[in-house]
Amino acid sequence: MEITPSEIISHAEMVLAEGVSLQRGMNFNMPSGFPVILMSTRPGAPYKDRVENGGKTLVYEGHNVPRNLAESPDKVDQELNLPSGALTENGRFFKAAKDFASGLKDAVVVKVYEKLRPGVWVFNGYFRLVNAYEEITERRVYKFELELHGESLSIVQPIKELSIGRMIPSHIKQEVFRRDQGKCVECGESNNLHFDHIVPHSKGGSSIVSANIQLLCARHNLSKSDKII
Repeated sequence: MEITPSEIISHAEMVLAEGVSLQRGMNFNMPSGFPVILMSTRPGAPYKDRVENGGKTLVYEGHNVPRNLAESPDKVDQELNLPSGALTENGRFFKAAKDFASGLKDAVVVKVYEKLRPGVWVFNGYFRLVNAYEEITERRVYKFELELHGESLSIVQPIKELSIGRMIPSHIKQEVFRRDQGKCVECGESNNLHFDHIVPHSKGGSSIVSANIQLLCARHNLSKSDKII
């Protein structure tokens, strides 16, 4: 199952596309070869993920130790290694980021999915893992910086209109999904939906104004792309 950037999907469709059950937010070793992270900026989300630089940069928060290792995982330091010494998912992503920063390896390309509401996700696209650092206040937390990899979109995805140069901010996606009632504005279809720029980003259209974003089904999204190209 192929999923394109800005496509809205269910958790089951995401699992089908990745070929593995996704039960955690950080997944480094994946069948596709692309690590996967699941993010959320919704109120009450367990981790403090955020979007910066007009949607070009994600700052993703590392994950807590498993509940079987701590009574209150959100109160103790996040870890790079398990008690056995093996790398945690934090550790795998951290090592990849540091290998890139040190010039040892190319940046790892990561697939990013974002939770809009329970059971509803959007594929944000491909991002390069470019940095990682620890942040210490009341405890140690790891932060991961990812930059939108626009070049990879044109390589992996053949649809030009979906290869947008900026990610639509989370609050805009949530607002548009509510406004359009989870349906294509052209035909009312509720499946195979995408977030669409009314005025394409390549022609100066904004990603940060909800009035320029709408929901379109795949058929009408492709139809529009054909007219613009």
